[in-house]
Amino acid sequence: MKGIVPSLNTPFDADGNLDHTSLRRLINHTVDAGCGGMLGLAVAGEHMTLSISEKLAFIDTVAEANAGRIPFIVSVTAPDATTSVELTKAASYSGASGICVQLPDNMDRLGRLEFLQELAAHAPEVLMVQDLDWTGGGLTLEDIVFLFGEVEKFSWLKIETHDAGPKYSTVLKATDGALSVCGGWAVTQLLDAMNRGVNAFIPTGMERVYVAIYRAFENGDHAKARELFEKVLPVLNFSNQSIETSIRFFKELRKAEGLFETNICRTTADGYDMIERAEGLQARKTALELIKAVSPY
Repeated sequence: MKGIVPSLNTPFDADGNLDHTSLRRLINHTVDAGCGGMLGLAVAGEHMTLSISEKLAFIDTVAEANAGRIPFIVSVTAPDATTSVELTKAASYSGASGICVQLPDNMDRLGRLEFLQELAAHAPEVLMVQDLDWTGGGLTLEDIVFLFGEVEKFSWLKIETHDAGPKYSTVLKATDGALSVCGGWAVTQLLDAMNRGVNAFIPTGMERVYVAIYRAFENGDHAKARELFEKVLPVLNFSNQSIETSIRFFKELRKAEGLFETNICRTTADGYDMIERAEGLQARKTALELIKAVSPY
């Protein structure tokens, strides 16, 4: 994997059920946008609201629609290890390229090692660890290096912590670049991340825009990459107020793009108040204009 690897939203129909038609449209859109892979059933996909049967159906639909065109990573984070193993087996059976998992907070280093080893025994080629900490620094460098040395399939680290930028560099240096590093929630520091040599980045929505930024940067036109990225920042200023706002905003953007039939979310967040609604509409207008500007048609 390389470049933009978006975290997929999960579409629901008017009755609140998984919308497989919209999901297929989203997969084709992700491939057509030039993305280097995709991540399903993560936080942006409201995975905590999905039943195990819905997750298995999601995996099957994405695998079928993707047909191996780009790497598909399945988030197997779950409240219990048994479910994580079941999802890992399903990912392998579907032909997915890898899995992503957040390590349980209640495990020490050896417990986490045993957990990862069990997943690795059933996992596809790629095992990505999600280093997610909304309020702190996340996994220690010592634990990361230890687990990387002990689990052969552990080849990717998704860093979503405070001070994510310096942590990208620290991990890459400590592992001599052998552990691939990507970011996600710190998308407002995208250019910082690319300057630090991250292997991929995992935002949500606006795939064509992010791919255009990444390609400009990779082609050495850093000024163009920065100019385009700075046009994205007003959108992120609204969407990234909270994870709930982000999910809701990008569901609405998916609907406005014609990818989703509804903007229904299962998150418990309340709707916007009058001022938020106006700001959200402006952010969506900006996002749609940016998408149109970089689209080939």
